[in-house]
Amino acid sequence: MSALVGMVALSHSPFAALLPPTSPSDPGARFLADASRLRTAVEKLGPDAVVVIGPDHFHANFYDVMPPFLLGVEDVVGFGDYGSTPGPLPVARSLAWALHTALTDGGFDLSLSLSLTVDHGTVQSYEMVTGSLGVPLVPLVVNTAAPPLPSLARCVALGHALGDAIRAADFDGRVLLVASGGLSHWLPTNDPRDPSVAGARREALIHGRADAVAFAAAREPKVRAMGGDPSARVNSGWDRWFLRQLSTWDLEPVVSLGTEGLEKMAGSGGQEIRTWLIAHAACDSPLVWTGYEPVPEWITGMACGATFVPG
Repeated sequence: MSALVGMVALSHSPFAALLPPTSPSDPGARFLADASRLRTAVEKLGPDAVVVIGPDHFHANFYDVMPPFLLGVEDVVGFGDYGSTPGPLPVARSLAWALHTALTDGGFDLSLSLSLTVDHGTVQSYEMVTGSLGVPLVPLVVNTAAPPLPSLARCVALGHALGDAIRAADFDGRVLLVASGGLSHWLPTNDPRDPSVAGARREALIHGRADAVAFAAAREPKVRAMGGDPSARVNSGWDRWFLRQLSTWDLEPVVSLGTEGLEKMAGSGGQEIRTWLIAHAACDSPLVWTGYEPVPEWITGMACGATFVPG
């Protein structure tokens, strides 16, 4: 059976690549230093596979078919957005299939992909944590951007089942959980039921799969225009509360916020903390180390966290 050796979690942002710091005092430098500490720890740990839990930002999933949870089990390709590496990624296929079987048997009807595209929401954190593209991964894509979202309670339940599935898997190796997303950030709504989402933008959210590259190219200038603003909204108080809460065993105060309460405190982008909840529940151990930097220039509260399981 495989050994679950712990979890690391970290925020991602397009602006980590688009607006990188050039000195230790620049926005984002503290976060990148923390991410480097994580990478060093993971290198020493030497996992044989990583289960990367991350969102999609309308590069692979659209409203023609929008799965709450999606597991890649065979071919996985990086989209290459915002400086993340494009092209094929190594996949721990036997572990991926074992997890899909166990989670299905446990009552979680995850969507299945034998040919999955992942964007910076998965690849940026995978690269930051492993330092390369050599460690085989299993990607678990969680819908955090396309309302209606899976409930926070359902994400925690999935996490518990995922941890059990990893520990029981017939995979001879050490498995690390990697959660990618959050913390607080405010983004335009992607809800097609919202009257403000209309015309070409609404059509692209539904039918963007027909030409995902063109859709991304049209949207990217709008995303780039959001960066560099030192007055952009970040709720650092809530972010620090969240990190303290995940440094305990008790996820209920976070879960009890619900989707609307979470959005009020952490913005629409804060819905990505579902990935942290899944990993925390799967690892069944509080975070023992956290790092945090509010980076309004990156429109995000940038955080890291880790816990490793002895033995």
